Amino acid sequence: MFSREWWRKRSLRVRDDKVTKAAELSLRESLLPLCLVTILFFLWGFSYGLLDTLNKHFQEVLHITKGRSAGLQAAYFGAYPLASLGHAAWILRRFSYRAVFIWGLFLYGLGALLAIPCIKAKSFAGFCVCIFIIGNGLGSLETAANPYITVCGPPRYSEIRINFAQAFNGIGTVVAPVLGSYVFFGFDDNVALQNVQWVYTAIAIFVFILAIIFYLIELPEITDADMQHQAAETHAGDADQPFRKQYRLFHASFAQFCYTGAQIAIAGYFINYVTETRKDTDSALGAQFLAGAQGTFAIGRFAGAAIMHFIRPRKVFLLFLTACIIFIAPSITQRENTGMSMLYVTLFFESICFPTIMALGMRGLGRHTKRGSGFLVAGVFGGAVVPPLMGAVADMHDTAMSMVVPLAFFSVAWTYALAVNFWPWYRDTCDAFTTAEIGVREREDGVVGKSVVDEEEAVGMERQTVGEKGL
Repeated sequence: MFSREWWRKRSLRVRDDKVTKAAELSLRESLLPLCLVTILFFLWGFSYGLLDTLNKHFQEVLHITKGRSAGLQAAYFGAYPLASLGHAAWILRRFSYRAVFIWGLFLYGLGALLAIPCIKAKSFAGFCVCIFIIGNGLGSLETAANPYITVCGPPRYSEIRINFAQAFNGIGTVVAPVLGSYVFFGFDDNVALQNVQWVYTAIAIFVFILAIIFYLIELPEITDADMQHQAAETHAGDADQPFRKQYRLFHASFAQFCYTGAQIAIAGYFINYVTETRKDTDSALGAQFLAGAQGTFAIGRFAGAAIMHFIRPRKVFLLFLTACIIFIAPSITQRENTGMSMLYVTLFFESICFPTIMALGMRGLGRHTKRGSGFLVAGVFGGAVVPPLMGAVADMHDTAMSMVVPLAFFSVAWTYALAVNFWPWYRDTCDAFTTAEIGVREREDGVVGKSVVDEEEAVGMERQTVGEKGL
């Protein structure tokens, strides 16, 4: 079992300048790898949902202000650019997607283990450092998982694939607040902190096991050469241009920064909002309301993915982001169930925005795909910037008034939605991939998509056959 051939197949290094069959996988061929990678989406959704609950929990247990508690979001999302533009991007371009998956899971587990002594010591600063390590792990996972889901399979279904996978991210954000409402609140401070320790212990064990599984399995690897070939086949994008001239990518990355910052800020202060604006609502009930809101978020992703079967993804994106702006505005002045319901509707329409910006922003990048995906994931850094701004406004006024902050950032992100729908330079590139037949038509060779290792094996067998014929 553990022969030299077995170890060679599990090499984490893949040549990036070689065209493979991986970028032409059919829906059936891409099903198994997509299912495995979708587990990662659930993981960081769970971690993100847990963070929103811990925000309010630490305000009460450690007696810190709303602005200071936003340090959790700043540490978590501040790590993303370091991963997506730094170490994770370096590993992705020089090794493989699988290598980044394993690296991200290792950092996630390491941060979870280190969080335990910090929780025991009631050190908020120490816990923020651990969250920063976890953020590096999850940033690494997103750097690889988002582009992998987007490019693994027929290009015309990329937005549908990533929204469907991200729906499991939404499920994770539902499970975490429900868990938090039962194990973080309703106990004395020491018992509540001990419960947090057990949660992070379980996380560490699970992610280390998952890292081993990713090492043992074989995943099809998509190279930059594959993506360059795909861009040429669809006649879309500026893949032949230098990276510095990929202006649509930079616009998408800025829109991602603004949108993600607004989304994180709303979820981070959701419990504060409902406890302040709704009578007889404590933090435990607020966490359950947050779980319900995240449930609408997850439903929105499934619904959005279904709608994209019939309506072009760029149009669905414009509709959903416009609705976010429309429904977040009344939450500033409304109270009780009316204000909370506005946030519920807003979270429903937030659902497809992040993954759709990701998929549309990667259109036509060709050989720049891996590097470009790092910039799009780095846009998550908005989650480190906007929540502290919102927390500062909430401390000066109240949480309802602070909703003007995400409203402003939604409005800026809206410029990208308008561009991909009404500017031909943006729109035509998106539509070229939406109508592409790659991976949809049955390939002439009838061969299942292969990795580089598989192709090298095939070449070796062919040479052996030629040699036998010569004898």
